[in-house]
Amino acid sequence: MSSRPTPTASTTTRPSATDAPGPRALPRDALGLGLRPSLVGPLCETWPELGFLEVLVENFTGRAQLPRAQLARLGARYPLVGHGVSLNLLGADPLDLEHLGRVRDLVRAHGMPYFTDHLCWTASNGTHHHDLLPAPAHPDLVPYAAERARAIQDFLGVPFGLENLSSYVTWGRDQMPEWDFLAEVVRRSGCWVMLDLNNIVVSAVNHGFDPEDYLRAIDWSRVLQVHVAGHATRADGLRHDTHDREVSDPVWDLYRTAWRLGGPFPTLLEWDEHLPSLDEVLRVLRHALEVRA
Repeated sequence: MSSRPTPTASTTTRPSATDAPGPRALPRDALGLGLRPSLVGPLCETWPELGFLEVLVENFTGRAQLPRAQLARLGARYPLVGHGVSLNLLGADPLDLEHLGRVRDLVRAHGMPYFTDHLCWTASNGTHHHDLLPAPAHPDLVPYAAERARAIQDFLGVPFGLENLSSYVTWGRDQMPEWDFLAEVVRRSGCWVMLDLNNIVVSAVNHGFDPEDYLRAIDWSRVLQVHVAGHATRADGLRHDTHDREVSDPVWDLYRTAWRLGGPFPTLLEWDEHLPSLDEVLRVLRHALEVRA
């Protein structure tokens, strides 16, 4: 396995010690949870052992003070990493520097070691669609995506990770496998990968490819973090990325292969809807330890 570069914040834009705490590095084998509102109370009551929490930044960049106070309390106990759903990286609209400024403030305030968002588009002509939409995997789009990703990373001053999507349609203009498109954007931009294994399984079933082909294309030295989550299977066989149930066996099987190919890496469980008790969520998360043993 090649040596793994350490993701570091840009020396030109990283906040000074007088501005905010420095980024808090995560152990490479850390286990974390996606922070959801229903988990805040149980976490603050029991303070379970956790490697980190992933913060959906759109929930904490508004004016409401209660979410910010809750995040500050949790951030005093757990390392926080930032995740987003609205950068519109592959969209035609200019990057939203006002939003990016709020994200940068949040990253700096909590010493987040990196920030991630999706390799997709989410808005057009100023209208946000509130969905993560795929773009054609075409070589002509690579320079555009890489330039915008690099600009985001430089602006934020911390490593920026690109997440792969779950998808349900393909484009007639696709000219390269999705995994090659992701790898080439990462290579050209100097950014990083946020690899979602559940999304790979969902897309692999929906589009008929081998999920391990995706893993073999990844430069594991550029992987910041891996996601696992649950998904639904519709009556017609389509897999739907729902994040509302336990992680499926195919995702754990792919996780086992990923750990063999590229581990260690921080692992995060996403569970967005129909959350059971915190104890149950932690049980599912800690199953990762058994899978990679």
